[in-house]
Amino acid sequence: MKEVDSIALQKSVEIVHDSYTRFYKKQNRLPRFKSKKNPVQSYTTKFVNGNIQVKDQYIKLPKLGLVRFAKSREVEGRIMNATIRRSLSGKFFVSILAESAVQPYKKTGTSVGIDVGLKDFATLSDGTTYKNPRFFRTLEKKIMNARRILSRRQLGSSNWTKQKKKVARLHEKIATASKDMLDKISTEIVKNHDIIGIEDLSVEKMLKNKNLSKGISEVSWAQFRSMLEYKSVWYGKQVIAAAKNFPSSQLCSVCIYKYKDVKDLALREWTCPTCKSSHQRDLNASINLRNEALRLTAGTAEIA
Repeated sequence: MKEVDSIALQKSVEIVHDSYTRFYKKQNRLPRFKSKKNPVQSYTTKFVNGNIQVKDQYIKLPKLGLVRFAKSREVEGRIMNATIRRSLSGKFFVSILAESAVQPYKKTGTSVGIDVGLKDFATLSDGTTYKNPRFFRTLEKKIMNARRILSRRQLGSSNWTKQKKKVARLHEKIATASKDMLDKISTEIVKNHDIIGIEDLSVEKMLKNKNLSKGISEVSWAQFRSMLEYKSVWYGKQVIAAAKNFPSSQLCSVCIYKYKDVKDLALREWTCPTCKSSHQRDLNASINLRNEALRLTAGTAEIA
């Protein structure tokens, strides 16, 4: 109990109380005690009487004093609390929650549809394409070799601990690169468009496809959608999700004819039998998603 500051202990009690309140409302499972062997090692301490401060390359924390750290950005607004976390790779991170006013982005008067995929990560209705970098595939062999070495180490030994950190660093590298890419793409889209049409994908059902499960897990569609949604709320934009049964790939974006043969994923380009318009699969789907988003926003006129 003496290892951490008293405010952190109070925050832990608040978290437990909130967890039990949610449990009794059937919003989550029964709370469990976090042991020192838990992969998530963290604690949260609240700001009281200036006990958390950022001074140049140092951060002041309760009971720890000044700690040198690599500052990724300036802290703006009133500090509420700080969470100190240790990752599996042995690195320490501090996340500072601060209260500040978010300035909405200027209205651009444009709308866009986003079709996500495996070959290309995302295709926008304006023709912009974001390639799928396949971060996991680039390090897959290294991870396999590292895990093979780990399996040969004696569990709990010093060599096992060192090798475990090496495996964790590889996974951390993939997660960091992926999150950075998703943050940049989502911010760019939200900044440049007022209305954003997306698909409401059933990722859990799609993961049951053994041929596509690895690729789907790698692209992080759910995380990308989450980023789009919270950033649109921050900056005064709209994200509209089409219904799950909306056939964005099958509809002709010119005459709305439904061409069922497009269900075949191998069919990348097709010609509409009715209006003879030629379509690229992903671009056509993104245009349909944009049009559906405009239709769902209470009859908003189509924006060029």
